[in-house]
Amino acid sequence: MSLLLALLIDALLGEPPARLHPVAWIGRYLQRAGRGLDSLPPRTAFVRGAVGWLLGAGLVVCLAGLAQWGLGRAPAWIALPGTALLLKPLFSFRMLVGEVRAVGTALQGGLEHGRRRLAHIVSRDTTQLSAGEVRESALESLSENLSDSVVAPLFWFALLGLPGAALYRFANTADAMWGYRGRWEWAGKFAARADDVLNFIPARLTALLFVAAGGGTATLRALAREARKTPSPNSGWPMAAFALALGVRLGKPGVYTLHPAGRVPANTDFVRGTRLTVVAGCLGAAGAAALAWALGRISHG
Repeated sequence: MSLLLALLIDALLGEPPARLHPVAWIGRYLQRAGRGLDSLPPRTAFVRGAVGWLLGAGLVVCLAGLAQWGLGRAPAWIALPGTALLLKPLFSFRMLVGEVRAVGTALQGGLEHGRRRLAHIVSRDTTQLSAGEVRESALESLSENLSDSVVAPLFWFALLGLPGAALYRFANTADAMWGYRGRWEWAGKFAARADDVLNFIPARLTALLFVAAGGGTATLRALAREARKTPSPNSGWPMAAFALALGVRLGKPGVYTLHPAGRVPANTDFVRGTRLTVVAGCLGAAGAAALAWALGRISHG
């Protein structure tokens, strides 16, 4: 029930202010712990990066575990909303869909507006993208982040409670800040690999959710074939499932193209894509709630 209440809070209120947001606190820790790591020799950078990750993750898990322990001894009328309020900042469903819809709205006002808005949610250069490529990049981000921002944290919450969701959010934030190629190759390697491990199951679950939400027309063989085209062991799965469900092409120029036989996304595909994401996310949340309930029942005998 706390998971469903957290979803309701997310739908009605969205994100808490930055000063109260645990992910912002995690980001500040990683920023401080990461100072100078990218300028160290490879072996030293790897060790210090791993130690910084482990210390931060340990602190986050301990705090979340302490909160869960305290709530577990409180009456239900305190424990249920308390857990929901602590869980909510660890996933972002409303913001994810809202940011991508904002790209579509901006694009209706002109290509340059769409490019600038897209730059808020992707790291690639958006200044030369066509309207179709803007939609393509936004849809790609939407599909990948349904796993990172919704399915994965709820999955780990269902399995391990608040400590599981908090650990995942720390790992995903660390990967976003440290897990780069180039200067961060060694300093962020531990963070990148930890994120890969924690995302392995959720990414594939998200792909199946897209298949289910899209009517189940994509075959698992086609899905696996397309998913393996990306350098990441995980992100290709939700993106490939999304591309196949919508019948569109998604990709990164010079790196990979998913479902190359698909069409360039049009405005109708953009609208369909956001709707498909909402349906898939709701299915995933319902599944996580059912899993959390089942494990709770088992743990109580």
